[in-house]
Amino acid sequence: MKKFLTFSIAAAMLAAAPAVAAEKTLSVGYSDALSGGGAVYGVPQKKAIDLAIEEINSAGGIKVGADNYKIKTIDYDDKADSTEATNVARKLIDRDGVQFILGYCCSASGGAMASFIGKEDVIVLVGTAGARSITSLGSKNVFRTRPPGDYTGAAAGRYIAQQGVKTLGVLAVRDVALYTQYREAMIKAFEDAGGKVVALETFGGHDRDMTAQLTKLRGLNPDALFISGYVEQVAFSHRQASELGIKVKRFGFSGGSPEQFLKVATNEQMDGVIDLLAIEFNAEILGPKATAFVEHYKKKYNENPTPNTAYAYDQVYVLRDALQAAGTVTDLKKIQDTLRNLPVPKEALLKYLPIDGKMFDGKGQAYISNGAFQWTNGNWKFVAELPSDSVAYSNFLKTVRD
Repeated sequence: MKKFLTFSIAAAMLAAAPAVAAEKTLSVGYSDALSGGGAVYGVPQKKAIDLAIEEINSAGGIKVGADNYKIKTIDYDDKADSTEATNVARKLIDRDGVQFILGYCCSASGGAMASFIGKEDVIVLVGTAGARSITSLGSKNVFRTRPPGDYTGAAAGRYIAQQGVKTLGVLAVRDVALYTQYREAMIKAFEDAGGKVVALETFGGHDRDMTAQLTKLRGLNPDALFISGYVEQVAFSHRQASELGIKVKRFGFSGGSPEQFLKVATNEQMDGVIDLLAIEFNAEILGPKATAFVEHYKKKYNENPTPNTAYAYDQVYVLRDALQAAGTVTDLKKIQDTLRNLPVPKEALLKYLPIDGKMFDGKGQAYISNGAFQWTNGNWKFVAELPSDSVAYSNFLKTVRD
C-alpha cells in the first residue's frame, strides 16, 4: 500500500508539473546584395542580422506560447537586381515556404519585391533600401526600418541653404530610386529656400570616372557641390574633385563607412566633406547599446559596422517582439496587426521617432532623425541634426501611392 501511495504521489506530481517549452525552428528568408555593387551595403547588413539572430538564439530564442523558436535563415543573393530579387522572393515563398523575409539593402531589389509582395502570404521587413514606393504602395505586409530617401533629402536641402550656400552644383547617380527621390527633394527644398542649382550632372551605376562632369561643374563656379550615389562612386567623385583642384564646400549622400571611403580616396581628399543622411549607426551619438554592438560586431567579424547595419539589426528584434506579442508564428493577419501597434524594441540601436507611440506608421514606415556628418581626421563626426518632421512626412505618405 505504501509503495502504491508513493507511486501515486509521484505520478500526481509529474502530472502537475508545468510543461517544458518545446524548442522549434523558425525558418526566415533572407534576400540581399551579397555580391556586385550593392554588396557594400548588403554584406554588412547580413552580418548584422546574423549577429542579432545569434544573440536571440543564445538567449533562448523567441518564446511564442508554450514553444521556443530558434531562428535560422535561408539566404539568397539578389545582387541588388530587380529580376534576381523577384526570383528570390518566389523561391522563398513557393519553394522554401517561408512566411517572413528580411533584408533588402538596395532600392532596385526592394522596389521589385514591393511591387507584388502585397498579394502574398508573407511578412517582409526591409532594411536599408530607401525607395519611397516600398512603403508608399501601402502593402499591409511590408515594414521598413529606414526612412524614405525624400524624407531625408528635403531636410538636406534646407540644411545646405542654412549654411549660406546660394549656388549648388549637383553630381548624382542615374536611375536609382533612392538617390533620385532624395535628390529631387533636396533640390526642391534648397530652391524653396532661395538657392539655385547651376547644373545637374549624372553618372551610370558602374561609372568610376566623373572628371568630365566635375570639370563642367567647376567651370560654373558654384558655392558648393553635392554628390550622391553608391559609396565607391561617391568616393571616386570626391577624389577626382580634389585632384581637379575644386576648393568649394562638398556635401553628399552615400552612407558609407570611413573604411569604405578610404579604399578609394585619401583622408586629405575627403577632408571637410559633409554627408547628409538619416542618423544611422553611430556609437558616439547612440550610446551604450550602440557601443556594445560595435564591440560584438568587431569581435565576430574583425571590422567596424557600417552605418546601415543598425537598420538590419533592428529588423530582427522587431520580428521577435511582434511574434512574442502576437503569440503566434502562423497567424499572419494577427502578426501584421501587432507590428502596426508595436512600440520600439528595447534592444533597438537607432533612435526612432514613433508615430502616436508606435514604431511604424499606417504604411509600415519607421522614422529616425536626420543628421550632418563631416569628415574630420579620417572619420565621420556628427555636426548637427537636420530640420526634419516625421509626422508631417507620415501624413504626406498617406496621400502617396507610387
